[in-house]
Amino acid sequence: MTRLVRDRVTWLHYAQQGAFGYFQFGFGPSVLLFRQEADVSRTVAGLYGPALAVGAVIGGALFPHLTRRLPLAVVLSIALGGLASGVAMFCLVPSVAGTLVAATVAMTFGILVLSGVSTGLSDHHGTTSGAAISEANAASAGMGIISPLLINVAVDAGLNWRVGMSLSIVLAGVLAAATTLTHRQSTAQIRIIPDQRHSESGGLPPRYWLAWTCLLATMSVEAGLMLWSPEQLREHTGMAADTAAIGVSAVLGGMLVGRLAGGWVVARVLTVPSMFAALAIAAAGFAVFWSTAEPEVAIAGLICCGFGMSLHFPLGVALTMRTSNQQPEVAMSRNSYGIAFGLGAAPFLLGALADLLGIRAAFGLVPLCLLVAALSVGQLTRLERQDQLTSWQWRSSPGRCCRAVRDRR
Repeated sequence: MTRLVRDRVTWLHYAQQGAFGYFQFGFGPSVLLFRQEADVSRTVAGLYGPALAVGAVIGGALFPHLTRRLPLAVVLSIALGGLASGVAMFCLVPSVAGTLVAATVAMTFGILVLSGVSTGLSDHHGTTSGAAISEANAASAGMGIISPLLINVAVDAGLNWRVGMSLSIVLAGVLAAATTLTHRQSTAQIRIIPDQRHSESGGLPPRYWLAWTCLLATMSVEAGLMLWSPEQLREHTGMAADTAAIGVSAVLGGMLVGRLAGGWVVARVLTVPSMFAALAIAAAGFAVFWSTAEPEVAIAGLICCGFGMSLHFPLGVALTMRTSNQQPEVAMSRNSYGIAFGLGAAPFLLGALADLLGIRAAFGLVPLCLLVAALSVGQLTRLERQDQLTSWQWRSSPGRCCRAVRDRR
């Protein structure tokens, strides 16, 4: 067991990811309200998912290039300022085309925030980085509950949804200034970091891509459930459309509890067993949600599913970092492509299948993705055990022992 030490840098990273979480989870309700305001079709509103995916790809491609030239604190300051600017553009521009561009800009800088926080926590905490990343994602999930609530409060109070969403601008702007100030106070220390982090070079090994596949599959599950679980509740349990929207809150509630507890779990249980347990819990919760026609039971299943899903992203990131051949910036850049696919392509594919087969049959994609994630982690574990066995056999061979004795003489 290792102990996670939360210092000022750790809490700052948590707040930075919380700022991204406010935008990420407040974006969906804002798009729905904007769709009603602008009177656009569901097809047009569906373009915002691919817009976010494009932004995630751009941000992921930029991240390693920026971190090679700038300290990580400077990259995070730029990212937070860009996130605030993108959200401001989204709130101020009245046209569909303008808001699509704004969504892409905001997500580009948002992915830089996410990648920077994960890399920073990995560098700062080492063996306890999985627990730190889990708690950072708990901050994001907590904002995921707060941001839709504040947006609805603003609308109910007779204000505009933009008032609730604009809090993201204030939060990101304040944190950009705080990050810049922290960097200036510790410039001598931060200047050493780029050389240390880029001491290794080379391509990402095959083991990384197994961990990446797991991350891709679990992100697809999360994005699909966040978007389409209300539709399943409405059609299969008979819940009213407005009441069925509670499904998203049920998933987020489970994720928040799981990520708060995740730091304790990850600090005491190895990453691979934790991932298998998280996949099993998510599968069990989804099976309940998928099979029942009782609204209360379905909501309970979603909470359980969210609890299991809560560790998928932090553990997936920890696995990709561990298998990246000491190239965390490159790993996070490639991770963003998986995140982009989960945000854009997976919900679209699930929706297309729902049009053809019905929402319940389309949700068969979820257990398939969970199975792919489990098989990827299993294969990764098998390869790592083979490496450990080969290394042990080489160290314990008679020839090796003789050479070691000869060298000492």
